[in-house]
Formats: sequence, structure tokens, C-alpha cells
Amino acid sequence: MPDIGKLEQLGRRNLLKSGAVVSVGLAAAPVGAFAQAAPVKIGHIDSTTGNFAVLGDSQIKGAQLAAKELNAKGGILGRPVQVLVEDDAGLPATAIDKAGRLLNQEKVDFFSGSTSSAVSLAVSKFAEQNSKLYMCTGGHVDKLTGSACNWATFRVCSTTWILTDGDSKILVDKFGKKWYFLTTDYAFGHSEQADYTKQVTALGGTILGGALVPVGTTDFSSYLIQAKAAGPDVLCLLLAGDDQINAMKQITQFGINQSVAVGGALFELEQIAALPEQARYGVWTFEWYWNQPGVPHVADFVQRYNTAYPGLYPSQRSWFGYVSVHAIALGCKKANSTDSVKVAKALEGLVLPPEIALQPGAPVFRPEDHQLMLGMFPGSVNQQGVYPHLMNIFDYVPGASIAQPPSQTGCTLSYPA
Repeated sequence: MPDIGKLEQLGRRNLLKSGAVVSVGLAAAPVGAFAQAAPVKIGHIDSTTGNFAVLGDSQIKGAQLAAKELNAKGGILGRPVQVLVEDDAGLPATAIDKAGRLLNQEKVDFFSGSTSSAVSLAVSKFAEQNSKLYMCTGGHVDKLTGSACNWATFRVCSTTWILTDGDSKILVDKFGKKWYFLTTDYAFGHSEQADYTKQVTALGGTILGGALVPVGTTDFSSYLIQAKAAGPDVLCLLLAGDDQINAMKQITQFGINQSVAVGGALFELEQIAALPEQARYGVWTFEWYWNQPGVPHVADFVQRYNTAYPGLYPSQRSWFGYVSVHAIALGCKKANSTDSVKVAKALEGLVLPPEIALQPGAPVFRPEDHQLMLGMFPGSVNQQGVYPHLMNIFDYVPGASIAQPPSQTGCTLSYPA
């Protein structure tokens, strides 16, 4: 098994050397007229430091691989693609500063990225104000494509409603109806807890309580003492990034997992790989999985990713980044333009082709709210598995079958005159 921590640290150091990274560095330099054409610039704002860095790195890798592939086939409308990376450190104010730099100094055509939901909301508003399309990769909060939606923003990852509905019934049926939450104290966690609460109570369950945990918490002992005292059937973790890793380690040290089921809406390959074997367990919703036998193009994608990044396998975050850049390219091709308004209209109702979708279904950007209807992969952690075989997938659930209908999301879209 590779040393995931060392590989990710190396990736972050490489990303931070110049502050902004151009994806075409992965590919041979363009030649001829193509090389002389003005590049299509995608400003990718993501975490390369901070609590979400292990996830942000994977999104960046996926985006860069997509740009490499596009450039090998003529780029976007005959122009080279550049992915310019800026570190948001998981902070909305930092993200807006970096977005301003990308817009004013680099003259980017589009924005992509974000792991933090709070960052995604901030960048979404900035993108709309500056009439630039924003392809959100990994900020899940419902209202991004709900009450806070706008014409400029599209989202690749799921909503928190889709995430929670992906396994809420499984958790209730398998483990019980008394739940207790440990929730990250920002937009993502709040949205997850609200969604799970609706779903679990509708299934006859009871919420015994919960605790809001600040981002960056390292000592979970006081929260875990309260959780154990509540006597739940399910300890539902609604954390993210390094917080999730630290919490799982300490739950194991306290022995809580021996008497209480642990699970939640989101656990990721990068996090599982960073844990010792005894801290790998639980039932979760996964948004993409690298091992899908019989699904066209998945194995080829895995091989290309592993070639580009030796020792690493693509995660759902890698797929988010990969799809975000390819989706922008597909929108430009359909619109025959890089104008953000035209590209946004072209993306409405666009179905990802199988070589980009890389799953059994055919994800579509829903016209009413710009949410990608990707599928969910509910499953459990493979405790004795060796990287990358760390997940046991139960099922594939089409996102459209569990998503809230457009009439309930609170989204109203209007385009500039």
C-alpha cells in the first residue's frame, strides 16, 4: 500500500510552489497554431492546505487530468485549456480574494472547484456578480442549487439531501431508530443534519441529540462522552476532511464502535486510506467508486489516472474535478462559445456522455436548478481491505430517484438581460 500521506504532501508542495498551477504541465507542450491560440482559462479554487486539503488535492488532480486529455484532442474550440489553481484553505474570505486575483490578473474565462460548502456559496455569488460560469466540484450544501442558486452556478457533486437519502433507510433498518449527531459547525453539516432529521423521523426514528463541532477540532473526547451517554443506536458523523479522520480514530480509542453503529452520509477513499485498520468501519454513502465491473470506460479511466499519478487511484473527488472541466468543455462545444451565459444555457439539460459519466446511469444537469443528477453508491468500509480496495458497495441509486424535485428546492433562475 502506498504512503498516502507522503504522496498527498508531495502533491501539495508541488501545487504551492507557484501559487497557481497550469494543468497543461501534465501534457506535452502544444505545438503550432494550437500553441499560439489564446488559452481558455479555468480558475480552480480549492483547498491545498487546511482541513480539506486531502480532498481538494484529489479534485485538482482530476481537473488537471481532464485538461490534459482535452489538450491532446485540440482543447476547447481549438484553444489550449489551462487550469489555474488557487488555495482557499477552506476559508470563504480567502476564496474570494483568490477569485478576484484569478479574474483581474489571470483573466479567467470560468471558475471551478471548492471542497468547503461555505467556500462554494461565496464563490457562487462572486461568479454571478462577475458574469462568469462556476462549476462547483465538491460543496454539497443543499441551498447552493436551492434557495441560493443562480444562473452562473452548476454543481457536479450531490446535494446533502441526495447524500443522506442515499443511506438513511439502510442505517435505520440495519441498526436502529435512535440517532445522535456529531455535526461539523458550518453550512455542510447543518444541511446534512436537517436532511437526515427529516428522513429519519419520517421512518419512525428519534433524534436523541447532537453536538456542533468546530472545523479543525482535534480533541473529540467531550463530544464522544456526551454521545455515548445518550445511548443511541446510530452515531451519525456529519464531519469532513481531517475532522472525520480524527473523530474515527478517537471513537475507536473510546471503544464506542463496539456497542454503537457508526455511519453517515459521506466518507471518502482518501479518509479511509488515512486511517488504521481498526478505525475503518461504518455504513456510508459514496458518490462514485473506481471499481465498477462491466461499466464502460471506468477501467480505462482508472488506468489513465494511475498512470498520471502513480500509486494513486481515483476517488469521488478525483471524478468531481475530472467532470467539472469536461463539463465546461462540453458546454463550450454545444454553445460554440466561451461566453459564460451562452455556455450556461447550453449546459442546461446536458447529459454526460458515458466516458465522462463513468457510472451506470446517465447524469444530467437539471435545467431547473443546475444540479447534476449523479448516482449514489451506498456501502460499507472494507475494514480488512488493502488500498484501494476499501469499500463494499451495496447498490447503485440514481440521483434523480431520490433528489428533491425542483419545486421543493427553492431555486429560481434568471439570466442577465
